Amino acid sequence: MAVRIDHLALAAHDARESAQFLADIFGLSDPYEAGPFLAVDVDETFTIDYAAPPIDFPGQHVAFLVGEDDFDVIHARLEHRGITYWADPHQRWVGQYNTNDGGRGLYFDDPAGHHLEVITRRYGSGG
Repeated sequence: MAVRIDHLALAAHDARESAQFLADIFGLSDPYEAGPFLAVDVDETFTIDYAAPPIDFPGQHVAFLVGEDDFDVIHARLEHRGITYWADPHQRWVGQYNTNDGGRGLYFDDPAGHHLEVITRRYGSGG
C-alpha cells in the first residue's frame, strides 16, 4: 500500500493572509475557498488548507523539497520581501542557508508563526 499526504490543515490568525503568503513565496496558484478553509494547491496531489480557529495555537513545522532553480527563486522572493530566514532551525544563522547533504536549505516563519523549511535534498540523502 502506498501512503501519501493528501492535505494538511494549518491554523492561522488570518487564513487569507497566510494562504496568500504561501502562494506568493512558492509561486503557487492563488488560494481558493474549500468549505471552511482557504486552500493552496502545493502540487497536483497535495493541498494546504488554512483556517482561523478562535483559539491560540503553537506554530507547526512544514518542510518543502524543491529543485535547485526553485530554491533560487524562493530565496530571491524572501530577500525581495525582507523576510528573515535562517540556515538552522534554532535561528542562529540569520540571512544564511545551509548546505546539508550536499543541497541547500533555509527556514522562515509565515504570518501565523508556522516554521517553514525549504530544502533541495532530503536529509540523509548524501553529502
